[in-house]
Amino acid sequence: GSGGASKAGEHVLGEQDISWKRVSRTKTAENLTYADLSDVIIREHTLIINTSPVGMYPDTDKAPAINYNALNVSHLCIDLIYNPEKTKFLLLAERNGAAIQNGTDMLIIQAEESWKIWNL
Repeated sequence: GSGGASKAGEHVLGEQDISWKRVSRTKTAENLTYADLSDVIIREHTLIINTSPVGMYPDTDKAPAINYNALNVSHLCIDLIYNPEKTKFLLLAERNGAAIQNGTDMLIIQAEESWKIWNL
């Protein structure tokens, strides 16, 4: 995705000196499209984070359009969605051996930080 959640992710990755590529439905100078994702690109980028709403309730039968067969045990796939607990993106990634994580931890951290802002 290329919205606000992706910007937050890019900031965190940048702080950790982790290079990244943004993938979106729209081609720009900064964005790859899903059609640009060859198996080689997917295999070379072992951290894949879904920051789009694709797969969120009630459209739980959808997943980002990548070749999940290019994923393997070297991959960590993170979906910022937390409902459902395992999105189709995560299920397909896990089926191909990737480690997975949903957005529950991010939701909890955001709630804790909001609590501090409004109550301390």
